[in-house]
Amino acid sequence: MSGSGPETPQPSDAAEVRLQEAEQDWAAAKAFFDNLVSKRPRPPKPQHAITVAVSSRALFDLVEERRIYEEQGVEKYVEYQQNNENVTLKPGPAFYFVKALMHVNARLLELYPDDEERFDIVLMTNNHAQVGVRLINSINHYGLTIERFCMTGGKSPIDYLKAYLTNLYLSADSEKVQEAIEAGIASATMFSANKDVAYSDTQLRVAFDGDAVLFSDESEQIVKEQGLDRFFEHEQLNENKPLAQGPLKGFLEDLGKLQKKFYAKNERLNCPIRTYLVTARSAASSGARVLKTLRSWGLEIDEALFLAGAPKGPILVKIRPHIFFDDQMFHIEGAQKLGTIAAHVPYGIAQKYHKSA
Repeated sequence: MSGSGPETPQPSDAAEVRLQEAEQDWAAAKAFFDNLVSKRPRPPKPQHAITVAVSSRALFDLVEERRIYEEQGVEKYVEYQQNNENVTLKPGPAFYFVKALMHVNARLLELYPDDEERFDIVLMTNNHAQVGVRLINSINHYGLTIERFCMTGGKSPIDYLKAYLTNLYLSADSEKVQEAIEAGIASATMFSANKDVAYSDTQLRVAFDGDAVLFSDESEQIVKEQGLDRFFEHEQLNENKPLAQGPLKGFLEDLGKLQKKFYAKNERLNCPIRTYLVTARSAASSGARVLKTLRSWGLEIDEALFLAGAPKGPILVKIRPHIFFDDQMFHIEGAQKLGTIAAHVPYGIAQKYHKSA
């Protein structure tokens, strides 16, 4: 109509406009940084990257600082951090995992210097900004490539995790991890190993449990509620029906995409990523459905270990993964005792039994 303003964009149009504006912002930022000379690789765009968000307590050992916060309050905590901002923090449970991600990135940049499909590590912390200097100093001391920080000052990180299109969130705060899982973000609570173990400097090793981690907890529900015999029967009857996906399926998929980039350059035997399935399932009675599910998803796992109920700790000692994901705390604790850094995924029926115990 003559004299009227522009039509109000419909929701789909508005989303397209936001996307175009975001692309324009990135193009402008790229044009600016292209004129700057730096040996440091520029962080990739979130929509191209595999974004791993880590909390400060996952990346560094902040046990003493946490004690001060809990016993003396936030003001004393901030004061302590500022007074010690030139004291380098010691590595936390996610530290060597992050170092391994950086090594993969370095290899990818050698093979694909203009490609942005690689890991982007974001420090996602509810610390106050005043604490940032110590975190920055420690990150620079270790030569970690972490350029993006979110210091939320006590606010929930969920909205920021979504804004960064986070593929994996690692924290020492189980409540925030639970909140992220419920928001559909792959997340886990980090636990330090009780023994010092040497980790590979040249290969990222990631170990996954199956049920309620890579897969849904549908089969685990049958074990808990109806027993093993009914579980074996159910798995054999449904051998050709793929399991539904669990919270970490997407991250295994991300790792697989990067592995294929190395394979395409004839680097399969020298690939810096190796994945493991470490499951309490038995191979003969319930293993076929798992392997067929992975096949139906188009995913490869480098090694599959079916333990038939045996403890996972001794096997994990041989693997020496940078991180091991499991939904059951007794597996986490068993892995810790023998020197494995473990990450608890609070998903599925096992959480009900853990809380009641």
